[in-house]
Amino acid sequence: MNPATMAPPTGLLLPESILETELFAILATFVAINTIMYVALAVAKILPKVYLTDWIRHRNERAETRSIHPAIAEGHTRQPLTNVPDKETRGATT
Repeated sequence: MNPATMAPPTGLLLPESILETELFAILATFVAINTIMYVALAVAKILPKVYLTDWIRHRNERAETRSIHPAIAEGHTRQPLTNVPDKETRGATT
């Protein structure tokens, strides 16, 4: 027989009788679930942390900020200072 035309056996690593047992099916199921859990944990580690307290307001939390810089405390960007002179007017006297 020509080796190129021979069909490979069904179980290349293990015989087919072992592949069809219930124990092997249970092991394959365990490996599949373990792989899915590992992928889920890896994806969860990549994503940023989610804190439940960011979404739920507690009774002891203020409804509004009492900071001296309320815009910064609320997460807004800083406003430019209005009383700082420009480069052109910095050296000029009034």
